[in-house]
Amino acid sequence: LSALDLKLRKEMQLELKRLQMETGITFIFVTHDQEEALTMSDRIAVMNDGHVLQIGTPTEIYEAPADRFVADFIGDTNFLAAEFRIAGGRRFALENGVEIEAEAPGDLAQGQQVTLAIRPERVTLDTTGKSPVSGKLENIVYFGTDTTYYVVLAGGEQFQVRTQNREGAPRDFRVGDRVSVHIPPEAIRVLVQ
Repeated sequence: LSALDLKLRKEMQLELKRLQMETGITFIFVTHDQEEALTMSDRIAVMNDGHVLQIGTPTEIYEAPADRFVADFIGDTNFLAAEFRIAGGRRFALENGVEIEAEAPGDLAQGQQVTLAIRPERVTLDTTGKSPVSGKLENIVYFGTDTTYYVVLAGGEQFQVRTQNREGAPRDFRVGDRVSVHIPPEAIRVLVQ
């Protein structure tokens, strides 16, 4: 489907899904297009170098990636290096010393290095300075349905925040602004690999 224009590709996706439902036949669809994999599939197998890394529903693959490769391959993801601070707790220290909360897997040891995976659409921006995670707004890209804000965090990490362009959504940010990034604990996936 990659050679088709966007509207025709969407129509063909719907037609293929309709045919599959109508016939009840199992379809195997191979694609490198992540959006297409999510929209076309009941089950997805993510592969790298000939190895299956994770098999699951589109929701499972997107919401609970098994490792960094899967999180990076399916959708946009921010990655922050962190250290687990409190055994049995929920505190993680970023490389610049800022501490944030996230749901920790039960087998983490105090001081263990992890990667925090955060989807851009799960966080928000403001200029109040209330969040310990902050940085400078480097770029703003308007996509019609949504806007992506590119932030350089205090530790130098690149971070994306995506907001839907709905009525009443904040649009008063400017390149160069100092911004706070609010990351709810439930928006963070802790990756051990």
